[in-house]
Amino acid sequence: MTDWPQGYGLHVLQQVDSTLDEAARIAPSAQGPVWIMAHSQTSARGRRGRAWANPKGNLAATLLMRPDGSPEQAALRSFVAALALFDACVAVTGRAAGFALKWPNDVLLNGGKLAGILLESTGQGRAVSHLSIGIGVNLSEAPPSHAVEPGALRPVSLLSETGASVTPEDFLTELAAAYAGYESQFATYGFEPIRTAWLSRAARLGEVITARTATSETVGTFETVDSSGNLVLKTAKGRVGIPAADVFF
Repeated sequence: MTDWPQGYGLHVLQQVDSTLDEAARIAPSAQGPVWIMAHSQTSARGRRGRAWANPKGNLAATLLMRPDGSPEQAALRSFVAALALFDACVAVTGRAAGFALKWPNDVLLNGGKLAGILLESTGQGRAVSHLSIGIGVNLSEAPPSHAVEPGALRPVSLLSETGASVTPEDFLTELAAAYAGYESQFATYGFEPIRTAWLSRAARLGEVITARTATSETVGTFETVDSSGNLVLKTAKGRVGIPAADVFF
């Protein structure tokens, strides 16, 4: 069994509104990075305020930390978290086949959505005082298809797709250890090794995808992720860098 990483705290709750909200509450008194896990959430949320279904037995956790650097640097930790999630999935299943990373913040399994990441930060001006990395993983049960927005990938669970049965506590231990390793790499060497590793696990790299925002839609070949974490598409009008969007295959 993987050991819990040194220097990282752990709070386990039976029920909470959301682990992200709990992170915001304890942030003023937190002395170092701390993982918050809840067995039940009553008001879980995903990107853009969407509801996040959290059936029993799945992982709901948030890492609260005080990041160094700019808001842009803090945001790159979504890639750090994605790599850690990928490694944790491999560790508990004993296989890498079927897992892939979807820009900007999802983990896929056999083409379906297994996990999501949501970053929230606080601070003033160019300073980030706290960063919360919210993570949800369908370990034992996938939400029903009607619980996701139209056109989204089908939800899948680790158990149904691989037969691997793992508790939220055991998965979080693997995740926390993997995250600590990548965080150390990020702090020492910057984003480039993280970017390279993420691209080697990227879903649909080199294929035509669609990136949608509230006001626009861009269709193009997924060429790369740049040094700022932007999605780069090759379109009929040339290369386009996209800082934020929902991606559809």
